[in-house]
Amino acid sequence: MKKNILFLCTGNSCRSQMAEGWARDLHGESYNFFSAGTKKHGLNPRAVQVMKEVGIDISAHESNTVDEIDAQVDIVFTVCSDAHETCPVFPGGKVIHIGFDDPPRLTKDMDNEEEVLALYRRVRDEIKEALTNITKYMEESYE
Repeated sequence: MKKNILFLCTGNSCRSQMAEGWARDLHGESYNFFSAGTKKHGLNPRAVQVMKEVGIDISAHESNTVDEIDAQVDIVFTVCSDAHETCPVFPGGKVIHIGFDDPPRLTKDMDNEEEVLALYRRVRDEIKEALTNITKYMEESYE
């Protein structure tokens, strides 16, 4: 049976959504992936745009809270420090923190759209790099 893996962020709008998209693309045959937030902020259109640039369509993803995940979670990856600090308890689940910069927060005062998208792309690529060998994190958490 496949393990259920959750990517948890504050608003489930950007980083956790990109992580879910990458994970499904890279490892969807081996695991079930979900994403959620401690709150619901809606799907970030720039996250959708930069993921589409690499051939991953997350436009049908929904912004969820942890209460809306209808699965026994085996592993929780917190992708932001706020979610890590306020992570709810998942009985039987391991929590692993792999934090990434928050594109919406870092770009809120920027007006150059290319610079904004460059930051989203950087975080997107960092998430891919981290998740390419996702089993490394899971093995370390059980040592």
